[in-house]
Amino acid sequence: MTKASVALVFLALNFYTYHFLATEEVVPARASFAGVPLELGPWRCAERERLDPAVERNLGATDYLICDYEKDEPRTRVGVYVGYHATQVRREGGGSAENSIHPPKHCLPGSGWDIIGASKVPLDLPGLPQGPAFVNRLVIARGDLRQLVYYWYQSRGRVIADDWLKIVDLFLDRARRGRTDGSLVRFTTPILRDDEAGAEASFLELAGLVVPRLPEYVPE
Repeated sequence: MTKASVALVFLALNFYTYHFLATEEVVPARASFAGVPLELGPWRCAERERLDPAVERNLGATDYLICDYEKDEPRTRVGVYVGYHATQVRREGGGSAENSIHPPKHCLPGSGWDIIGASKVPLDLPGLPQGPAFVNRLVIARGDLRQLVYYWYQSRGRVIADDWLKIVDLFLDRARRGRTDGSLVRFTTPILRDDEAGAEASFLELAGLVVPRLPEYVPE
């Protein structure tokens, strides 16, 4: 079967699914990220960051959390981003607004960061659906700066690392459950003085406090 034939079959299945299966979209109840505590153990976020309205429109998230959590001993910082999309379906007559989750691997280079290390690693944290689960681990660089990034898609009770699997999973859940909601979870921490192990420890400490709270804001 040629690539064109595969594409046509996929489009036909996509049309059938969206128009004849689970035609009523389900949007589950959830809490707003405004309720996420700014203090978590020894970690404190001075304030929640808001994006420029044009960036918000491009992002397409229904709700999002951006917070830089810091602690004094040892002095360290971990940035948290969680973007929740109540729907990832483009509505007819809804204009050109894009609702799908943007993969960080595509966005980071556009922000001036080079990905110099990428792998999928197992992560086991309290409250992580289907944990231990595989997630994405990146090391990024811009000039002399280095950062450690962990991210995954947490959607409808699952943790997914692969972009292609996220699309397949979305397609199946739209057909079977009428749901296309989902989120991107991302943690970013500086690598100081080439101390990658220290950055890893900071991520694990804060993630262990954030991830158990996510089901309240990211419905399963």
